[in-house]
Amino acid sequence: MTIQDNIKNIFSASIETKQQSIELLADPIGRAVELMVARFKAGNKILTCGNGGSAADAQHLSAELLCRFEMERPSLPAMALTTDSSTLTAISNDYHYDQIFAKQISSLGNKGDILVAISTSGNSGNVVKAIDMAHQRGVHVIALTGRDGGKMAQQLTANDIEIRVPSDVTARIQEVHLLTIHCLCHQIDQQMFG
Repeated sequence: MTIQDNIKNIFSASIETKQQSIELLADPIGRAVELMVARFKAGNKILTCGNGGSAADAQHLSAELLCRFEMERPSLPAMALTTDSSTLTAISNDYHYDQIFAKQISSLGNKGDILVAISTSGNSGNVVKAIDMAHQRGVHVIALTGRDGGKMAQQLTANDIEIRVPSDVTARIQEVHLLTIHCLCHQIDQQMFG
């Protein structure tokens, strides 16, 4: 098999995962949009977290909301909890790496805010602890997961929303998470400013 054949196979696998996700994810993404719009209108903010590629997705979502997505509009309050290296290393050193997001939520998360928690496996310890702290603080949770949803899926309440990609392949899950982020941003813009 040639390099080009392998590349075509990766494209095909990505397309197939997105096709499988359309019907499964339209409803939870729509509910997430409605929740985010309602909380923005109420004066709340979005906090985001994840590790590795999911950290990049968390930052991407926050940047699109804070700056703009496809239209000129007022800035929306969003903060990625993945970006402050002094805070992350201090919490890791003085407490534990599992606390890097929970500790931030304990002071920055207010009742009615939303935590967008991203993990392809649903088992990232620091994201699991972030969800626990979000619940303690009255912060809504929107979880972007994959596989079987992992520990994150088990800890969600009826007030939370899970957007679970139907795949076991990390790269395919991340690709659909990115598409989900773009759907969220597009529809928030349309609902609030369109």
